[in-house]
Amino acid sequence: MRLLLRVLAPLLGLLLAVVGLAVVVETVTLWVSPTSSPLIVPWPTWQAAAEGLTWQSGGVRAAAIVVGVIGLFVLILGLVARRHDVFLADPVPEVTVTTSPRSIARAVGHEVRAHDEVVSASVVASAKKVTVKAATLDPAAEVRDTVRELVETTLARLPLARRPRVAVSVTTTKGVK
Repeated sequence: MRLLLRVLAPLLGLLLAVVGLAVVVETVTLWVSPTSSPLIVPWPTWQAAAEGLTWQSGGVRAAAIVVGVIGLFVLILGLVARRHDVFLADPVPEVTVTTSPRSIARAVGHEVRAHDEVVSASVVASAKKVTVKAATLDPAAEVRDTVRELVETTLARLPLARRPRVAVSVTTTKGVK
């Protein structure tokens, strides 16, 4: 979602800059030569068309609905794309400490990958859940409990305000040990 905002924000900024530049060019053109026709935007024809419109016109109402829906979409997009921080235990009442889910995933992933029986692992973390997918050359049932204990130990060492749920899946890969 944040990627969409990173693309949408510059596009909206560029659109606003182009509109502002067009207004500046038209204003300077009007100041320099008041009797000349518009340079970029056909303002007189737009003005003539707008003079016949009222708030009850279908086109005005449709434009208002479209602008409202786009505004609501951008508002919801901005609210959903906020950072999802994980709260840590506060060292003192006046201080709030947070970390990112990515940092927790890195810490857990580093510990899991360092284990001798694990060949590869991927970790996804959020404030509520840590999901570990590991691969091993040994039987998966034997390694699953070891990896779960390793993840629980790693999370216990972190000063998390709330302990996330842990989901571990281990698969056996074929290869030479």
